[in-house]
Amino acid sequence: MRNMRRAAVVAAVLVTTAACSGAPAPPPVVRVDRGLVATSVSASGTLVSVREQNLGFAEGGELAEVFVQVGDRVSAGQVLARLDDAAREGALERSEAQLAQAQAQLDKITGGNQVDAAAATLEQARAILDATEDQVEATAGSNASATERARAQLDFDRSALARAQETLHEDRKACDTASATAQPSLLDAAPAPDADAEDPACGRIAADETAVQQAEGAVLASETAVASAEQREQVDAAAGRLSVENARQSVVTAQNNLEQAGSDRPADTAAQEAAVRDAQVGVALARDDLDAAALRAPVAGVVSAINGAVGEFVGPASGTTAQAPGSSARLPGTTDAAGTGGASTGGAAFLVLNDVDSFQLVVPFEESDAARLQVDQAVDVTVDALPDLTLPGTVLAVAPSGDDASGIVSFSATVLLTGSDPRLRDGQTAEASVRVQAVDNVLRVPSSTVRTQDGRRVVDAPRPDGGDPVVLPFEPGAVGDEYLEVRSGLREGQEVLVPQGQVASAPGGPRQN
Repeated sequence: MRNMRRAAVVAAVLVTTAACSGAPAPPPVVRVDRGLVATSVSASGTLVSVREQNLGFAEGGELAEVFVQVGDRVSAGQVLARLDDAAREGALERSEAQLAQAQAQLDKITGGNQVDAAAATLEQARAILDATEDQVEATAGSNASATERARAQLDFDRSALARAQETLHEDRKACDTASATAQPSLLDAAPAPDADAEDPACGRIAADETAVQQAEGAVLASETAVASAEQREQVDAAAGRLSVENARQSVVTAQNNLEQAGSDRPADTAAQEAAVRDAQVGVALARDDLDAAALRAPVAGVVSAINGAVGEFVGPASGTTAQAPGSSARLPGTTDAAGTGGASTGGAAFLVLNDVDSFQLVVPFEESDAARLQVDQAVDVTVDALPDLTLPGTVLAVAPSGDDASGIVSFSATVLLTGSDPRLRDGQTAEASVRVQAVDNVLRVPSSTVRTQDGRRVVDAPRPDGGDPVVLPFEPGAVGDEYLEVRSGLREGQEVLVPQGQVASAPGGPRQN
């Protein structure tokens, strides 16, 4: 395409020069050169990030902090958000106390000082009790706060419903009064005007009824929220009482062991070592739970979606992602419950992280064109939103099965862009022109200059004296979209005439690969 545009520019300059000088315009010409002769198939598709991460918390909870915004670039390991971790900290403290208790009991057995070990065990059991009571108290406070907020919202919604009902009642009353006043008298010669047209209260009744229905819906939702909060408060309270009682029982047991400290058998050592290992696992799990309250970026990228605000309760992450052929990139057209274009099934991702430095283009090709595609074929990619940009790419994979839409079967092909540009965005529409057949560094001539005469391919060459053109037959080779390969009959640099009408259309003609 660049050569054809150059030829058009040269021809245009010759015409302009001739016009300025008053001489007849010389015929436009192009030169035989060396380059690429290619046949391409093209189709439009959608850019997707090579890596897209649908992130969420392993367990649900109240969102305490969000440290990023949509559009922020983040680094691997960076903390993106955090859940309320008061209960998790209490659980870790309790697990650490249990480990200390188990270790102390083992030291008592192996060290022979059973009394001191029993005393240490009692101390740790009391520490566990204190930690358990603190945890139960923190959970109760959090639940009470949540219930109080739900009740306050219910009161507010009930007040709003009452106001809406009162407004409806007043407008109906005013409308009835206006209608009664507007009733025609038997002595009146003309009918009374329409009450709806004279009193605005009648016109507001429909809106008032809608407002009442909406307020009733809000009250119902708030009542459900209050019931849920109260139930959670009761369940957690019961579980807390059980935990406290278990911790108290441990204190009683430790106290009894201290009072009845005696000799232990060798088998007790092995049993206590197992108890220490079990407690160590408990501490590790509690630390993992606490760490899971912080959401970290697994890779560097840009935040493209956040589905949650501080104070809201988010659920555990779930869902799967439909992948493009031959790639781990998302297949365009699949969306999650949040509409982010991420998970195809399951729940919505709390946060979506994209790698904006590398993109793929997923393109549906008609079955006749798809049959000509092969892996590693060169591709030229143009983006609709960036008409000045053309990026190189290669065919990464072609789907083994097609999709039937209204009787038209297409096969998705994944194109990996080997170039990049900061203006590229996930979801942009782009066109892929795949070179299904190409030869490079061959002698070539533009197809627009070639015609058939007596069964042979010929071009017209200008005469030095301006006489009739010379018809030059040549042996063609590969046939491309815009060029023909010249195997013999023409030489590099030789001028050939451009047919009339081709100069103006060359810049806007088919794109040259």
